[in-house]
Amino acid sequence: MGLRFQVLKNFDAFPHAEDHLTQKTSSGAIVSLVGLLIMLTLFVHELQFYLTTVRIHEMAVDHTQGETLPIHINMTFPGLPCQILSVDAMDVSGKHEVDLDTNIWKLRLHKDGYILGSEYVSDLVERGHNKGHASDQHHKEEDETHNDGEHHHSHVHSHFHTFNKDPEKTVKEVKEALRNHEGCRVFGVLDVERVAGNFHVSIHGLSIIVAQQIFESMKQVNVSHIIHDLSFGPKYPGIHNPLDGTERFLHDESGTFKYYLKIVPTEYKYLKGEAMKTNQFSVTEYFTPLKGHEHNWPAVYFVYDLSPISVTIKEERRSFTHFITRLCAVLGGTFALTGNSLKNASDSIHKSSANNFNNGSPNG
Repeated sequence: MGLRFQVLKNFDAFPHAEDHLTQKTSSGAIVSLVGLLIMLTLFVHELQFYLTTVRIHEMAVDHTQGETLPIHINMTFPGLPCQILSVDAMDVSGKHEVDLDTNIWKLRLHKDGYILGSEYVSDLVERGHNKGHASDQHHKEEDETHNDGEHHHSHVHSHFHTFNKDPEKTVKEVKEALRNHEGCRVFGVLDVERVAGNFHVSIHGLSIIVAQQIFESMKQVNVSHIIHDLSFGPKYPGIHNPLDGTERFLHDESGTFKYYLKIVPTEYKYLKGEAMKTNQFSVTEYFTPLKGHEHNWPAVYFVYDLSPISVTIKEERRSFTHFITRLCAVLGGTFALTGNSLKNASDSIHKSSANNFNNGSPNG
């Protein structure tokens, strides 16, 4: 039995030195404290790395059906007053809406940027509270005109009529606003069919006769704009909307801006299991200067198309075993490195002392 224990002791990887062979030194204490400081720093770093959420991206074919596409817009047009700006939308199915106002609001802006007219703001708040009723009435009118077989024509005509309710008054107000360098902020949400299409901000809601009375030439229509926000759904952590903060100013010229958007359906799954559906997009921008023979009024177009591939982003936490493995490797490596450094330093000191002793001894 004693022989077996003796053989087993040969596998001991942690031999203990006798007490009289161990010696504590000030240099060893300094190295130990430095090692502890390094290990504490690395421990905090590894803990932060473990607690950081990891985002996993997965792609699949988009099977979304029967849903609308929300378009959140927030833009400023410093060179055009609100009275003549309209937001129009059209999709590949042929649905065309002119001067949308159900979920879109316009704020008159002074040339210095502040809002003009508290009544207009109060009116916006009132319209915001009543927009549900207005929306129901709007859909009711659409159904009635559709049943009459004149859906497209009647719907567009009604918008033009309300937009140009009093042409002479409109011309007078717009010219006064242009002399005062008024601008307009357009913001709100468009709910459109989930198919390819476009929406644009322009003066297309005006009749040609009224527009010609306001502007002597098309070059006077300044569609300079600032895009504060353009998104297609709620925002998740880390999303990047490439057009946010875009500024485009025109000087001594005019033309049409076109933004071609490729929308990618996205689902974001939080760590707690909640899921949020939204959309990402990429953009390509073109500007077409106004030419002498041009017959189209300047505008800002957003032409969008949907990708057939959807992206799922999942939040995940790193495994605890992975954290323990990295922690043991880092702390163990630091401990071994400091111990080896102390041993090498001690050996160098002893070797130097021995050489000095040998060089100083008398020759026998």
